[in-house]
Amino acid sequence: MMYKNWFTIERLERDTYVISEYKHWEETHCYLLLGQTSAILIDAGLGVADISQPVRAITSLPIQVVVTHVHSDHIGGCGYFQNIAVHRLEEPWLNGQFPLSRQMVLENNLLLKPCDFPPEFDPEQYQIYQGAPARVLEDGDWLDCGGRRLQALHTPGHSPGHICLWEPQRGALYSGDLAYLGKLDCFYPSTDPALFAQSLRRMAALPAKALRPGHHSLAVGADLLRRAAGAFDSLEKEGPLTHGRGIFDFGDFSIHM
Repeated sequence: MMYKNWFTIERLERDTYVISEYKHWEETHCYLLLGQTSAILIDAGLGVADISQPVRAITSLPIQVVVTHVHSDHIGGCGYFQNIAVHRLEEPWLNGQFPLSRQMVLENNLLLKPCDFPPEFDPEQYQIYQGAPARVLEDGDWLDCGGRRLQALHTPGHSPGHICLWEPQRGALYSGDLAYLGKLDCFYPSTDPALFAQSLRRMAALPAKALRPGHHSLAVGADLLRRAAGAFDSLEKEGPLTHGRGIFDFGDFSIHM
């Protein structure tokens, strides 16, 4: 269903929801996992509407927000919550040292393409969320919401402190911007194509049954991890995995180095 003409809520499992922003060109997904004692919200979206409203329409449990990485389309709604977790390498980005200006975010992200924004969104009032996280994560750390446990796996490449969230009991991998059907970006200065490839190889080795991407189509199989890793392998055979090589098409996804 549409919520306040901006968010779309879909139920993936009895206790797992995805809250999507399909009206924006990035089609960002945030995942709400319900446990027995609290809920985990993976990413907080663009911040152009109050994401706490659809979250509260689903549950009254205490919310832990886990940020896959500190880019503006994933931290926008963090200000509506108090309990935020982020990887150590990007804690400064969240806490006063975001690497891009507000104007650059508006021009290169939010306003890059025409969009039917919700009426309450005023670009002139938009601010990049900044705040001290309640928890700083390291590779391998566990998050528990009562009966459900997620492991934070450091997967740098798209950003230095990017993490995927792995739920081994269900074989579900929440991949953030590491893997989705679309253009995988590792071309701008804070990215690292070689680390991106290493992270994909590591995630492809997991016994994942379900892939929960950060953007675009939800109808994506876990085999995308293996296919994307293989695509990087083929590119590495042709030359070093470095910035500036261009965009390479692999059918339902591409790689921009």
